[in-house]
Amino acid sequence: MRSPQTLRTLKLTLAYDGTDFAGWQVQPGCRTVQETLEAAVEQVTGERVRTLASGRTDAGVHALGQVVSLRTASEMPADVLCRALTAVLPEDVAVLDVAEAPEGFHPIRDAVAKRYRYLIHDGPTREVFLRRYCWHHVHGRLDVAAMARAAAALKGTRDFSSFETSGAERKSSVRSVSDLWVRRGPNPWGRAGGGDWITLEIEADGFLYNMVRAIVGTLVEVGRGARPETWPAEVLEAADRRAAGPTAPPQGLFLVQVDYGTAEQ
Repeated sequence: MRSPQTLRTLKLTLAYDGTDFAGWQVQPGCRTVQETLEAAVEQVTGERVRTLASGRTDAGVHALGQVVSLRTASEMPADVLCRALTAVLPEDVAVLDVAEAPEGFHPIRDAVAKRYRYLIHDGPTREVFLRRYCWHHVHGRLDVAAMARAAAALKGTRDFSSFETSGAERKSSVRSVSDLWVRRGPNPWGRAGGGDWITLEIEADGFLYNMVRAIVGTLVEVGRGARPETWPAEVLEAADRRAAGPTAPPQGLFLVQVDYGTAEQ
């Protein structure tokens, strides 16, 4: 075992199904991803560690590439630790990668961009088997072209306070959205009904609390014809959460990846 002065910093990449978790962060009396991962680390290494994630996903939100850091005195090789953790974790969490990170690596501060994906199903029949991984829109077909045109106004560096749910204080509500698109496409799981699926992807240098889900809820209002295509731009200018659409449900949201640029080298 290493001395406290020679603790390693490790960068873990996780995937998880958020359905049965009360979110990432440890909460008394609740099953969380953080608590589950830390218990697995203790089982494998004998150490009680505290992990830090790139973002605290909410209850029901999934991750394809959540990034987590921890410090450990274990000398277990990174690839061995990766396999060992996945072996003891429950079936709804997997460690995809474990890598050595420079001392001081911070999964939040060092991130230069994050990408989220949101899935909507607007077919006439509810998706029984995939209901945990999409928002089934029950009010008819959405106009995806209108949604895509409306989304264009949300790209760039903007004050996104209209799309922030209160509860997480930030120094600034200004964020830079570098990519945002909405498309109708094939079923992401390869099942029938390919034309019934809508994917929204958004990448930014950071996100406010519930920002993606508020954007989705706002664009869906445009897609169902309740609001004009110009409305999201007006919502943005209002700088008031009450001006935007509803918050989309959590089960359609996936944290896809976190980019660290040169900080992870």
